Amino acid sequence: MATRAGSKTLTKIANSDEAVEPRSQRRKPETGRYLLQVDRQTKESYATIEAAEAAGRVIKNAFPVLQVSVYDPVDCVAKLIEAESE
Repeated sequence: MATRAGSKTLTKIANSDEAVEPRSQRRKPETGRYLLQVDRQTKESYATIEAAEAAGRVIKNAFPVLQVSVYDPVDCVAKLIEAESE
């Protein structure tokens, strides 16, 4: 079997000074109590319910078909965000 003339082999040099974390799909740790959920998937956490509801209203007004809610895991309560009528 003949090899191609001029073929190159690429090698990756590992830099031992950098700490490389493996890629994963682990969730980010929540920093706030109130979780903003879009179609039952947690997207962000907020310290206050007002901030979570404001962010939820922006999403709901832009995409009215989505189910947007704010979940409080401490009290186990989910509040649905309704679209504002124009």
